[in-house]
Amino acid sequence: QVQLEESGGGLVQTGGSLRLSCVTSKFTLGRYAIGWFRQVPGKEREGLSCLSRSDDTTNYADSVKGRFTISKDDDENTVYLQMNNLTPEDTGLYFCGADATFNGCTLKSGLYDYWGQGTQVTVSS
Repeated sequence: QVQLEESGGGLVQTGGSLRLSCVTSKFTLGRYAIGWFRQVPGKEREGLSCLSRSDDTTNYADSVKGRFTISKDDDENTVYLQMNNLTPEDTGLYFCGADATFNGCTLKSGLYDYWGQGTQVTVSS
């Protein structure tokens, strides 16, 4: 079910940066595990990064490790994904997911209950 809202996507050149935001007015994000995912046509939704609700543990897919950073601002009830050194392979529809039932941090999209509608990121060569 759609409970989140992503923003910050756009068109950027190779090597550029974007910062995505995930917000909601429905609940307190800090009490939920948050994941960022990317989907391209014909492929499964790929887990990129996650932030646990219990101890702020983070995890990253190998494809983005060292380039993407997940963070949160509890005052703004927002979770961010800072994306640097973008390549055309990073092009896709980016989603954030939230779940309150597990304490860890997972990149498995099937474990998240709440989603946004996505924000498009396009990286030109």
